[in-house]
Amino acid sequence: MENILEIKDLSKSYKGFKLDNISFNLKKGYIMGLIGPNGAGKSTTIKLIMNLIKKASGSINVFGLDNIKHEKEIKQRIGFVYDESYFYEELNLIEMKNIIASFYKRWDNDIFNKYMKEFNLPVKKKIKQLSKGMKMKYSLAIALSHNAEFIIMDEPTSGLDPVFRREMLDILYSVIQDENKAILFSTHITTDLEKIADYITFLNLGNIVFSDTKDNILENYSIVKGDNSLLTEEIENKFIGVQKNSFGFEGLTDCTEDIEKKFENKVLIEKASLEDIMVYTVRGNR
Repeated sequence: MENILEIKDLSKSYKGFKLDNISFNLKKGYIMGLIGPNGAGKSTTIKLIMNLIKKASGSINVFGLDNIKHEKEIKQRIGFVYDESYFYEELNLIEMKNIIASFYKRWDNDIFNKYMKEFNLPVKKKIKQLSKGMKMKYSLAIALSHNAEFIIMDEPTSGLDPVFRREMLDILYSVIQDENKAILFSTHITTDLEKIADYITFLNLGNIVFSDTKDNILENYSIVKGDNSLLTEEIENKFIGVQKNSFGFEGLTDCTEDIEKKFENKVLIEKASLEDIMVYTVRGNR
């Protein structure tokens, strides 16, 4: 089995929103970033994978198993990190761990204790006394302590300072050195994904814009800057999105070679970041 996650023609409808026949796969040994604006369908997709809500149509296989028929078996092998703490706030870290550990057949206290020390977490403190960064580290320690093969993270670095975020990314990078594991990482902070992700799946308005390797995506998109007088209707159609002001225009394109041939040295062409790609696509005119 090469793919840890296989999603095919997955749909889910709410009033005013539809996740519309999306398909993508995640292989063992890789990190996939799931990006998109608020309301794009990221959290809905994760909830569907975890079978927390019912799909309208399509299929989800995790470890080659149907995620509904084999839900209990699959969840034994998944580590899930939410964007917020769902622990009992009045319990300390050990008391909370003891409750959670009882649900997992492969729980390993040695691994848990290792992460407690590595993350410098105060085991006798109550959950409510922890900072957001400490709660997130605790969530990750819990997720990693039952030998999970698939880590799903929903906005794990949101609201964390840069030091905590870098530490979290280092942990994820060390986890993925085990090539039998995979990580699905939903986030608005695209710079984090540029550091560690292998694949990017971009959702917008319930549809997949692309699902490809990060390197291919960053190679295929460019930011072009130039004088407004260069923009004709034909040229503007080669841009996914364009911003104009009194100083000139700036636009995102996936037709870089065409732009280079047309303008030679009349425009400035730069590599686009994931944030550029997301912002211009969401605002775009194409």
